Amino acid sequence: MQDDTLVAAVDLGSNSFHMLIARVHGGQIQIIDRMKEMVRLAGGLQPDGKLAEEAMERGIACLTRFGQRLAGMPRGSVRIVGTNTLRAAKNGMHFIKRGEKAIGHPIEIIAGREEARLVFLGVAQSEVPIEGTRLVVDIGGGSTELILGRDISPFKMESVPIGCVALMRDFFADGVFNADRLEHAKIRAELELSPYKAAYLKSGWVQAQGSSGTARSLANVAKANGWGDGTITAAGLQRILAAVLAAGSVEKLKLQGLSDDRKPVFVGGLIAMQAVFDALKIDHMLVSDGALREGLVYDWLDRSDHDDIRLATVQRLQRLFTVDIRHAARIAKTSTALLAQVADDWSLACQPDAIDAPRYADWLEIAARLHEIGLAVSHSGFHHHGAYILNYADMPGLTRAAQTIIASLVHTHRRKFKPQRFELIDERLRGQIIKLAVILRLAVLLHRDRSPQAKTPKLSLKAQGNTLHLSFSKGWLNARPLTVVDLELERDYLSMASIDLSFS
Repeated sequence: MQDDTLVAAVDLGSNSFHMLIARVHGGQIQIIDRMKEMVRLAGGLQPDGKLAEEAMERGIACLTRFGQRLAGMPRGSVRIVGTNTLRAAKNGMHFIKRGEKAIGHPIEIIAGREEARLVFLGVAQSEVPIEGTRLVVDIGGGSTELILGRDISPFKMESVPIGCVALMRDFFADGVFNADRLEHAKIRAELELSPYKAAYLKSGWVQAQGSSGTARSLANVAKANGWGDGTITAAGLQRILAAVLAAGSVEKLKLQGLSDDRKPVFVGGLIAMQAVFDALKIDHMLVSDGALREGLVYDWLDRSDHDDIRLATVQRLQRLFTVDIRHAARIAKTSTALLAQVADDWSLACQPDAIDAPRYADWLEIAARLHEIGLAVSHSGFHHHGAYILNYADMPGLTRAAQTIIASLVHTHRRKFKPQRFELIDERLRGQIIKLAVILRLAVLLHRDRSPQAKTPKLSLKAQGNTLHLSFSKGWLNARPLTVVDLELERDYLSMASIDLSFS
């Protein structure tokens, strides 16, 4: 990336939307602008799982304002991610489509553990390095991320469904709180944390750090009232809780250091933080300026590390599901070779310097290396099993959209080629992903004998529109009648997607 390039990161959180604009110089970032608006998207999540229109309107209005600030920034220099509430909302994609029009750039949804990884990266890059393990706690509007890591690399990540907006909505919707309500909310939060606390306590850490608005607001209130020094302590949280009980309601809650925009969700954040302190036996926590949005920028800057994370994800899944790694590597090599021959004609070339550029080659390679993951469940219909696993597995380094694409490639790599299996993919990419699936299918077909000694044939793949022609070296097909039969059957399968395959 050239020096003085401007990049932007936007975090569509469950409580607030944040935007960061930075200048890149010498591999470092210099923040030149920030914007933040309290949207409380999670507060609009209805019992039927859909976002209320009023909440969506607040979000769209915010994105419109952010869009004005981003006007003029080239496509590919802005990364926008949605987190817990947009993951959960049944009509989340409807909001995303409206939001993309408002802000003028694509929006991604990231999984909980990917969010945790990026939060840790943002904190670790923003703080002084330490010797040993760092615990990062990020309490958002709809979820709490717990991350353990060393240097800038997390090794344990969880996203727990407790957050300041969600707790306020579920326990204090009327803005009134008393001892029983507060205790009930805390027990609920501790119940969500209980499956993870033993493993975290066993790992241990040398420093605990809080990230994002909840941690900062608690530290500010404690310091402003003489209950702390700008950090968070168990004793300070107890003093804040006593003040909250004395107030009895959001309307009467008046604390030095508490801003008006944070007040409606402050008690929910307090309860979540107390539950984390009790579950993980924390006495003292520092507060970091780094968060998800910083992590997004650093993640983009250090693409080599990002590639390493994806590779580690693929290798972990291969081990877990006992994938034939050598065979998968042969499929990946052939897929890559075929893609190179049709990338220009089929508009499948990549733009590596753009944040939001489609990663066709990466998606195809990952799908190739994991295409047999479903065999660990059953040979019968293993492409169905593989697609299910890849849709729902935690895959650090990949967005939810990328996971959906990879799952669809695995789902369609054999047997009938059904276009409806691509319906969950963004319609702007759907045609290209169908073409990627064709390439994967051909690579799998050419290695059906699974022989490690068999050499990949010298072949030529040419594309023009929806027409494909596969040419082999002279005499190769004559010696392989089974491959001819497979190609004839494949020609019929591909016709289901209006793709005309010929070979010679």
